[in-house]
Amino acid sequence: MTDTALAPLAAALLEAATRAGADAADALAVDGTSVSIGVLNGALEQAERSEGIEIGLRVLVGNRQACVSASDTSADTLREMAERAVAMARLAPEDPYAGLAEAAQLATVRDGAALDMNDTGADPDPATLEAMALEAEAAALAVDGVAQVSNAGAGFSRRQVHLAATNGFAGGYARTDHGVHCVAITGEGNTMERDYFGDGRNHASDLMSPSEIGRLAGERTVARAGAKKPPTGAFPVMFDERISSGLIGHLLAATNGTAITRGASWARDLLGEQVLPKGLSIIEEPHRPRTSASRPFDAEGLPTADRLIVDDGMLTGWTLDLSSARKLGLTSTASATRGTGAPPSPSVGNARLTAGDLSRDALLQQMGTGLLITSLIGSSINATTGDYSRGASGFWVENGEITHAVNECTVAGNLRDMLRGIIPANDARPHLSRVVPSLLVEGMTIAGA
Repeated sequence: MTDTALAPLAAALLEAATRAGADAADALAVDGTSVSIGVLNGALEQAERSEGIEIGLRVLVGNRQACVSASDTSADTLREMAERAVAMARLAPEDPYAGLAEAAQLATVRDGAALDMNDTGADPDPATLEAMALEAEAAALAVDGVAQVSNAGAGFSRRQVHLAATNGFAGGYARTDHGVHCVAITGEGNTMERDYFGDGRNHASDLMSPSEIGRLAGERTVARAGAKKPPTGAFPVMFDERISSGLIGHLLAATNGTAITRGASWARDLLGEQVLPKGLSIIEEPHRPRTSASRPFDAEGLPTADRLIVDDGMLTGWTLDLSSARKLGLTSTASATRGTGAPPSPSVGNARLTAGDLSRDALLQQMGTGLLITSLIGSSINATTGDYSRGASGFWVENGEITHAVNECTVAGNLRDMLRGIIPANDARPHLSRVVPSLLVEGMTIAGA
């Protein structure tokens, strides 16, 4: 279904809400199709396809709101949804901060054409996806030392979104996603180790070749052979580019308006303070082309724009939707996101951290002796204090050179201290939503052997 077909559906929901007694309402219609193929030992193992339309309605009766959703688009369902939502809203507690945007706040760009997220080529058929998965599996198995491939797959999805509201907003955009991944294993029994590689793009033409994806998965896996626990103590730690965005993600979560209004954030008193080293910035880039988290407007119809979250190491503001902004007496940063069954909430999409001057290998030389983390498991992070503890695996580094793989260890620290001392490399992949290079943290506690 195209946006032109979703638009009347959203409009019909708004009309039904008004008839049912809503003072204001917004409606979200999503049409999605996805196909995923998995192979094992050179044969098809799994094939899944899903498609359907989901609709969501938020109504406001005075300062009370309620949300309902459905996957049936019949006229009777739209009417029943609206009546149920209005009845729910009348029983809901008052929320003085709930409400739609004013007409003057709304975005004038109502489509995503400039973002180039939609591959207009033919959708790949299951046979094509299976061939891609098999190619990745074969390439991984061809790497000397790979014992087996536990999972290789390819997938495709196409998603169309349309948002409309009684304040006059109506707009939508489409996005496609192509992906290939491979997970390989080396060794057996207690010496078994695994690793992976995958690539995902909006356009099929940008996707890495399946053979390269499989080869990289195999090479990463073989490098993990013979892993053992690292020593216990205080050492510098480097978060490899494949997982470093999670570290920045903790800062983005701590500066989210919802966490701030609840007082449940270790960053609640850091506005205008240094949170990263001087010279480093984090910029949100919602209009970056061919990137999955790009969006021309947010889930409340506000115009998105580049935004400095951290400027030269200093935290400049919170990530806000309309509700959290009203609670804090501030202005929305056009960061609202939502699904069909819930009201909007703030979230950061694309984000980029300032790159450093050194390659990852050069930064390892600077690190000297310490731990290079390539995988994290589990999580014990105190959202209020910032205390950080996670299981990790990766490689031990001596005198700037990788000596052997490590596993079964824990790294611990405090996010405030960790982030204020990070040193970035220059190896970030620019097509990802979170463009974050490998990050060196000068001092952490490692619990190993």
